[in-house]
Amino acid sequence: MSISLTSEQERFIQTKLQVGKYRSAQEILEIALRLLDEYDRADNAWVEDVREKIDAAIEVSDRTPPIDGETFVSEVLERFQQARQTQK
Repeated sequence: MSISLTSEQERFIQTKLQVGKYRSAQEILEIALRLLDEYDRADNAWVEDVREKIDAAIEVSDRTPPIDGETFVSEVLERFQQARQTQK
């Protein structure tokens, strides 16, 4: 496989090589690809975690009687005030 790099990408790699921390452009690309894989895995895990939380919230809401918006906002504000008082 051959790849084309932009001049900015080439400069970035050359700068890293000049510092001496890496032995080759291939090593830099291997590290970059490993980090990309780790990022993708973490992103997928985050999405799955959010989906599970949404599903759990939906399940709870299916068992909870509905309330009007004004009551909901009042309860949220009350919780914030209680939390603020406990912090003092």
